[in-house]
Amino acid sequence: MTLDVAALRAQFPSLTSGIAHFDGPGGTQTPAVVGEAIARTITAPLSNRGRVMQSERNADTVVGDFRAAIADLLGGRAEGVVYGRSATQLTYDVSRALAKTWAAGDEVVVSQLDHDANVRPWIQAAEAVGATVRWLRLDPGTADLDLGELDAVITDRTRLVAVTGASNLLGTKPDVARIARRAHEVGALVYVDGVHFAAHAAVDVAALGADFFVCSPYKFFGPHCAALIAEPALLESLSPDKLLPSSNAVPERFELGTLPYELMAGTTAAVDFIAALAPAGGTRRERIVVAHHVVDEHERRLRGRIEAGVAELDGSVTLHSVAADRTPTLFLTFRDRDATDAYRSFADRGILAPAGTFYALEPFRALGLDVDGGLRIGLAAYNDDAEIDRLLEALVEFVG
Repeated sequence: MTLDVAALRAQFPSLTSGIAHFDGPGGTQTPAVVGEAIARTITAPLSNRGRVMQSERNADTVVGDFRAAIADLLGGRAEGVVYGRSATQLTYDVSRALAKTWAAGDEVVVSQLDHDANVRPWIQAAEAVGATVRWLRLDPGTADLDLGELDAVITDRTRLVAVTGASNLLGTKPDVARIARRAHEVGALVYVDGVHFAAHAAVDVAALGADFFVCSPYKFFGPHCAALIAEPALLESLSPDKLLPSSNAVPERFELGTLPYELMAGTTAAVDFIAALAPAGGTRRERIVVAHHVVDEHERRLRGRIEAGVAELDGSVTLHSVAADRTPTLFLTFRDRDATDAYRSFADRGILAPAGTFYALEPFRALGLDVDGGLRIGLAAYNDDAEIDRLLEALVEFVG
């Protein structure tokens, strides 16, 4: 099957604004069904969770539905799904809990490809206990991690490896499974930042080798929040800081305060929205996998059109997103122009393609780029050929 983009776009009220959104890596637009689920949940009888009153049952059902939806999305177990305000918050929480089990002489591995949310928490946690930080290096020529020294970087002293599933800056999808195999050989845990990856791939946490996997629903049509998945037994082994009266059951022991039930309902609606892009029949998990394949074909074709257009610009634009396996995210720099000027020029045409580092500080350093020196074009399922036409026209005009 092919994606019916016109029918898809009709489900997003914000797209009637005329803005061409190429800011998907920063957050997608939201379909009406997600907003309706949020409104329906927060205006229905709602109270703290329980099974006696209807308002209590409503809240409890929403939480269970959220965990089941994320488990279907990621191919894991609902009992291991933790709600969080953001991926950054969840990563800080897990890093602090894990650091309680580390000591001086232990090693933590991070990557130059990652968003700072999967770098700084681990560096800070390691520093707090005297552990050593080691790096997986980014090769600017391939825009991918250099795994030639993988066996040397991950050693018998490694306790954790943190790596992205896909770069939010370059789109690169590193070989996480290979990295995870090496980490598990030495008994280390693997923490995968899947925030960008989950928006563009049918995730299978077991196949990736991810002991922890974190994602953000607002990157795949949902509300602003996050979710983490891990094996329940692994979560049982951790002792995060928490209030004494709060539940110590997994996964609740990682969730602080009263949960925002409306955002959890919106997340479930977003997962159902993705599943509905596939033909009816089969489990929700099976439909999610099919839907991602269909969307991937559409996004790859549009990405190819942009890449072909950039190639015709006679070297005035450099495309840094060149990894063999990558998402439909393109990072550009300009030979004689500032990327911020490009962002503003595009905005004058009703096109949103932002400039900046996008918290990908380490990739910027590895590429040797100036801060705010690049423009990011990120595709989502609702982008269409007419928007690509507008984008390419704006790009040609900008470079002159």
